[in-house]
Amino acid sequence: MKRILLTLMLAVAAVACSGAVFAQGEEPQVYVIKKGDTLWGLSGRFLKDPRYWPNLWARNDPSITNPHFIYPGQTVKVYPDRIVIEGPPAEVGPPEVVAVPEAAPALPANMPAEEVAQPKTFTVRGGAGFLLESEIRPAGIILSTSQNRVMVGEDDIVYTDIGRKQGGKVGDRFSIFKNMGAISHPVTNFVMGYKIIPLGTLQLVEVEEEASKALVTKSFIEIGAGSYLMPYRERRKEVALKAAATELSGYIIESQTGNKVIAAGDIAFLDLGSSQGIETGNMLYIVRDIVTDQLYFSGSVPKLPAEVLGALVVVETGPKTSTALIVKSIDTIYPGDRVELKKSK
Repeated sequence: MKRILLTLMLAVAAVACSGAVFAQGEEPQVYVIKKGDTLWGLSGRFLKDPRYWPNLWARNDPSITNPHFIYPGQTVKVYPDRIVIEGPPAEVGPPEVVAVPEAAPALPANMPAEEVAQPKTFTVRGGAGFLLESEIRPAGIILSTSQNRVMVGEDDIVYTDIGRKQGGKVGDRFSIFKNMGAISHPVTNFVMGYKIIPLGTLQLVEVEEEASKALVTKSFIEIGAGSYLMPYRERRKEVALKAAATELSGYIIESQTGNKVIAAGDIAFLDLGSSQGIETGNMLYIVRDIVTDQLYFSGSVPKLPAEVLGALVVVETGPKTSTALIVKSIDTIYPGDRVELKKSK
């Protein structure tokens, strides 16, 4: 009996010492990723805040590129304020797509430890479009098409207003965009800019003093006279997740397609720009305030926690607006839904 009591006392002392070391010396708790684990679930279990995971992941090794890929067998080191993830095991199969805001299965409190797998970049293909604000001007426009055709495509000839006087040279490349019209804020009705969507690319082949002849080198959509020209942009863009330096709240004001229902994979435009401190790579949560039905409640209405609808990553910023990729949607998202940028703890 005495032996049993002594064993129990030693075990309790060991646990107490272990807790003291974690608190004082920041010795990490280590956990091995298992099939079914999610970033959302791990952040919620270990840091008691599942919505904090984007900022945690952004502070990891930049060689890890996509926070939606996680591998069974990888290890994660859990500190009081962060989760440090390391690369995948030497032999690992295809990555498993991890759902951002879905709870992970309950993890045993006494699970052994090791490290974690974590990437963090997002790819935008074909050009995301943007809102052309009043401070921004196109580099030029397409004045005419070959034989005055209404629409042209790849390998067709067009004529622009970019000449030597504007600094144009043979070989210069430009991205082609279409002005889809003014976009008003869904809450204030203030005109935020003009929606610009990508059409393709061209290259100058003959340059005069105030005009030029150009070849359409790529066509995503039909191109016509009046299309805007902007400095060339790569069709494929990699955006690294970046921890927030400030806290902001704004709105989704429009989608690239013009659809009123937005989901994961869609492009959206926000009323937050570089002048407010937002940066490319910032991840924002899409939220909606809960409205209490006064029919069943009397008196002052307390503020309720906002409903989380999904998450988006900023892929381009303007002075007052930005372009973002919806990376997760767990409910229907609409223009007018609110977005929140949370600063790293």
